[in-house]
Amino acid sequence: MLNDRPDRLGGYPFHRLTRLLSAIEPPAGLAPLVMSVGEPQLPVPALAIETLHRNDALWNKYPPMAGTPELREAIAGWLTRRYHLPATMIDPARHVAPLVGTREGLMQLALAVVPTQKNGKPPRVCLPNPFYHVYAGAAAYSGAELGLVPTSRSTGFLPDLDALDAKLLDQTALFYLCSPSNPQGTVADIAYFKRLIGLARTHDFVLAVDECYAEIYDGAAPIGALEACRELGGSLDHVVVLHSLSKRSSVPGLRSGFAAGDADVIKALLRVMDYGGGGMPLPVQATATALWQDEAHVEAVRQVYAENFRIAERILGNRFGFYRPAGGFFLWLDVGDGVEAAASLWREGAVRTLPGAYLAEDAPGGNPGAAYLRVALVHPPETTETGLRRLAQILS
Repeated sequence: MLNDRPDRLGGYPFHRLTRLLSAIEPPAGLAPLVMSVGEPQLPVPALAIETLHRNDALWNKYPPMAGTPELREAIAGWLTRRYHLPATMIDPARHVAPLVGTREGLMQLALAVVPTQKNGKPPRVCLPNPFYHVYAGAAAYSGAELGLVPTSRSTGFLPDLDALDAKLLDQTALFYLCSPSNPQGTVADIAYFKRLIGLARTHDFVLAVDECYAEIYDGAAPIGALEACRELGGSLDHVVVLHSLSKRSSVPGLRSGFAAGDADVIKALLRVMDYGGGGMPLPVQATATALWQDEAHVEAVRQVYAENFRIAERILGNRFGFYRPAGGFFLWLDVGDGVEAAASLWREGAVRTLPGAYLAEDAPGGNPGAAYLRVALVHPPETTETGLRRLAQILS
């Protein structure tokens, strides 16, 4: 009676975490700290609150699924400024699809582009291992085979393009890449993007680059896939990037992001959304428009995360394989056994973290995330310091 495709998935990470910790009683005298979820806990920008209230009268209208012209233009303008693109490279009407949450868009994208067969064989969806769990869910629900591409410290925490099999790529319909990556914070460089885009065009698959953490960085702004498209002549063929206001603007509850790129893919995505998507309410679209046009609040957010990483560096030093990632707000700590570490942190310190094994699938040689622990530095600095001091004391 039920769709059995998801049965092959390893389990939703946060459900697994709940099962792990449910039988453990944290210390009664300590306030629990949730550092397992990438949910920004910083103040909502005043611009968002003011714009949302200013557009209260729009709640009684059905929103256009493809977004207002103003929102699409704001997104295209931001992409052009942020990634130094030619003014005509992004057509707001053809190359942009606003999303009610980028997570939803990542899922719907697979439904839009994965065919019943690819070159006479079952289609594959490739993704790095470890990965953001929605990628695997999207592959399963679209009926595709899962093509896990291992990543490790030795590969720079990015898929090793030299290790990709041409027959696998011929069978691939969709390839997910996250840069800056979740959970490791690695950023692909321009040469890497150009090579992967070349593979997508040669083997005729869609490259979906999840760039939701691209505005959270401590140093140089991360390169994006559209910059590689620019250097390859400006075509967006076979490439879609996805962005979110959840991380950039600390408004995860707003549920607002976008996909941009290949016009045919965007058209197919909007068709799926017409049938099974939720339209972004017009007050939310107005708020998103204002946020994509403003940089001041983003700089303030970025400074908080930079301070959090300074705190982490001071407390952790060279322990647990600590490094300051090029992007994002996660620590990816080598603790030997992530499941055991997560249980100990909850039992002894009331700190909730996520085992790396829950963000990966078993593969030859074992689970590539098993030794790791993901820690989300999403709180204000004083809370972050409290959590990291507990973590360092317990794991040491």
